[in-house]
Amino acid sequence: MLTYALLGAFVTILCFHKFCSGEIPPNYTFMHEATKAPKISYYDYIVIGGGTTGIPIATSLSQNYSVLLLERGASPYGNPNITNKANFGSYFSDNSPDSPSQRFVSVDGVVNARPRVLGGGTSINAGFYSHGEARFIKEAKLKDERLIIESYQWVEKVMVFKPVLTRWHSALEGALVEAGVAPENGFTYDHIIGTKVGGTIFDQDGTRHTAADLLQYANPKGLYLLLHATVHKLLFKTKGRSRPMAYGVVYEDASGRKHRAYLKGGRMDEIILSAGALGSPQLLMLSGIGPKDQLHTHNIKPVLYHPLIGQDMVDNPLNEIFIPSPIPVAQSLVDIVGITQSGNYIEAVEGVNLIGGTAFDYQGYSYEMGGFIFEKVNYPNSKGDMKLKNRNPADNPSVTFNYFKESNDLRKCVLGVKTILTAIESKAFSKFKYTNMTIQDILDLNVKMPTSFPVHANTSSSLEQYCKDNVKTIWHYHGGCQMGKVVNEDYKILGVNAVRVIDGSTLTNSPGTNPQASLLMLGRYMGVTILNKRLASDKSK
Repeated sequence: MLTYALLGAFVTILCFHKFCSGEIPPNYTFMHEATKAPKISYYDYIVIGGGTTGIPIATSLSQNYSVLLLERGASPYGNPNITNKANFGSYFSDNSPDSPSQRFVSVDGVVNARPRVLGGGTSINAGFYSHGEARFIKEAKLKDERLIIESYQWVEKVMVFKPVLTRWHSALEGALVEAGVAPENGFTYDHIIGTKVGGTIFDQDGTRHTAADLLQYANPKGLYLLLHATVHKLLFKTKGRSRPMAYGVVYEDASGRKHRAYLKGGRMDEIILSAGALGSPQLLMLSGIGPKDQLHTHNIKPVLYHPLIGQDMVDNPLNEIFIPSPIPVAQSLVDIVGITQSGNYIEAVEGVNLIGGTAFDYQGYSYEMGGFIFEKVNYPNSKGDMKLKNRNPADNPSVTFNYFKESNDLRKCVLGVKTILTAIESKAFSKFKYTNMTIQDILDLNVKMPTSFPVHANTSSSLEQYCKDNVKTIWHYHGGCQMGKVVNEDYKILGVNAVRVIDGSTLTNSPGTNPQASLLMLGRYMGVTILNKRLASDKSK
């Protein structure tokens, strides 16, 4: 079996191979369609969700134990809509059951998306990579500083790159500093007040590198990865026990056949839920663990009443402004961020149809000649909840986020929009703004775009109203299985044996400016932690 040192060298060699640049897909001998799986199988660990945290966890555990990794979607490899930067966002309008992005609309009326593909959010996001702040490390109960650093590096060796800034992004970087988002911090992964260049999971050729690339690290004899494997429920033993104990899962393949996977029965065998902020609480409820009213409403046999599952759902509101440019721009996704003192993260894309609009929607302008600058409210106080719609795990649950219910969130949004408007009028950005176009003209252009509430409002009366009418998502929603309420410091579900939840559903706040770096690190950190504890236990026997 390969040691970690040998594995590191092995990956370095592999990355000179063409598949690390995305030219050809890797030959993962352990990856199969679920239709090829046996009807019954046994493992030391079962990981549900081949995404941002699930892949690092399963990969780490596979070094010494047998691991089943269940992913409901397809592989990202060979799909140019995923791998090619130029095609970013095309999947958001694809509502087919095979789309890597599953559309949902919150009760608030905001269109949103959840990943349905190997690699999870890293396969459909805008690629920005930035570490979480110290507050995240404290809230996530991560105490081994060395392992935190090593886990970030483990990710970064394989899938993170330094971007080359375009003229438009360079101008915006200067504009944000001019607008008071200072100092200019250059290129760094660290979370620092001011304006900085972060990492990206797109390489210089515009090829996306997802969490699936981390499967290079896996022990092929220890990992069994199934695609198009939709988990229907977890199985629990309750008879004669003070606490329910998980012992297996039921999953369905693409042809509709059901399979069962069981834990082998070892003392430290576990099921790890990494199905995301919607998927993990939804699956727990479908398995009989959740609020009493949800289980009764849908006639689900209760295993354990757990009132806080599905509660405290939070989505960081996004508000964007499209600025037409009098000169050509490139096509570029998020490469810089302004981290303000007031509680906003300001990012941008250029030459991208961020709203999925038609030529008519841009009112005589074009997304190819302009860019969107947007702000994300950090640590929003507004919270909602998640409820089941039915017992079909492939369907979206009902989720409410209550954007701007708390006045402080709206106050932060206004401050963020003001900072954007100041940056637009700066000297540094002047080449990319029409000289005869006032700030009011820009706001009026944006409120007439089809994604505003109400549609095609005629004018922007106030920045508070602009925030409410223009609210969108940055896809950083979280909660539903929160730390200290649903899981303990080891991510084990309170009141249940042999199940952990390790993903965005456990977060109190979205970490950093963009959560993917923190969640990738968390997956590796917890994978190594679980592995080391079990190895030590096995050695002491």
